[in-house]
Amino acid sequence: MISPVSPIVKTVVRSLQHRDLEIIIAMLPPLGDDRDGGLLALHQSLQQLQQWYAPLKFLSFLPSPWQRTIGLYVVEQDQKIQGFIKVSPFNRSRSTWRIEQIFVAPTADSSEIGSALLRYCFENLLEARTWVLEVNIHHQQSLALYRLNGFQPLANMTYWAITPDIINSLTEQANCLPNLLPVSNADAHLLYQLDTVSMPPLLRQVFDRHPQDFKTGLLRNLLTSIKHWLNHTESVSGYVFEPQRKAAIGYFHLTLSHTPDTPHSASLTVHPAYTWLYPELLVQMAKVVQAFPAQSLELASADYQPEREEYLTNLGAARVEHTLLMSRSVWHKLKEAKSVSLEVRQLSEMLQSLQPGQSPVPNRIHWLKQQLQSPKTSKLLGKVVDPDRPGFPPLPKNGGEQS
Repeated sequence: MISPVSPIVKTVVRSLQHRDLEIIIAMLPPLGDDRDGGLLALHQSLQQLQQWYAPLKFLSFLPSPWQRTIGLYVVEQDQKIQGFIKVSPFNRSRSTWRIEQIFVAPTADSSEIGSALLRYCFENLLEARTWVLEVNIHHQQSLALYRLNGFQPLANMTYWAITPDIINSLTEQANCLPNLLPVSNADAHLLYQLDTVSMPPLLRQVFDRHPQDFKTGLLRNLLTSIKHWLNHTESVSGYVFEPQRKAAIGYFHLTLSHTPDTPHSASLTVHPAYTWLYPELLVQMAKVVQAFPAQSLELASADYQPEREEYLTNLGAARVEHTLLMSRSVWHKLKEAKSVSLEVRQLSEMLQSLQPGQSPVPNRIHWLKQQLQSPKTSKLLGKVVDPDRPGFPPLPKNGGEQS
């Protein structure tokens, strides 16, 4: 009995279109199954993409650096959408890209669909030499997918939440930051140096940041202002300047929410030799946050920052989430102009690299021999040079004696 042949399933990865967003949102599980807030964040992100699809599509037609600022791709099997991926540049030079979101339909094979999406990004975004992502340590299926596709762990990240009660207690403390300055493009090199010294060498290599990453242009400022206006947020930043060493030793950036249901967030960078700045900067941030709706303040720490984790633990901050920062390097294969088989190559072609690049420099004896053998020299001297006798003396004409 002949068994029926299973049909071949065709998998296609293409750019996301506006009509795909409604299909993807309908595929998402209900929000009641959300345990760590990731599903809610995915819903909100897709809804924002629906609103901003036209401007993002317009930016994709602009020249660099706005071309392909955000990559959105979907995977289809038998013309049915089974998942999507969202990627974006991590640095200004676009050598490192970040995988922001990846979603696979509950009825699909997560390993097959997820790997197809990742391979498409690896093979088509040729400017990306390194890929980074963050994944919750409890999402074992996602961890297995990323390890299957070559991602390796870089650092363990912990996200903390400082409650409004702790923030109020911090505002009552006195802090001393005499050299706290606002951030401008002129301070980009100082912030770059601080960012470089505050992380291990492997992370510096992966992030591949430059002073240009800490500058903001006119168009970027405009887009940031529009984003703050839509999300009802505001940003405040500052850095601590050390006048003796003429270096930045601490930096913070606050994203403050005007709505009572969205927490505030902060990014904090401290020089490893000035860890005493942690309480000073936290007090300063608490005083800024106090003027906004009472919400918790969220910030992150890495496993290479033990002083920060110890201070936040003693402060009473709550651990919200544990993630794993992972990276993958990509080496793109260079395509040859034409393929040549080894069987048809001649020996001279194979040993071409062993041929002398230029004619050797003659020595004095070799040069004199060439001069004596030339007809012009022989005519002037009236003598015949024996080609079989190198050097002196030449044979006389007609076999006579030498004069």
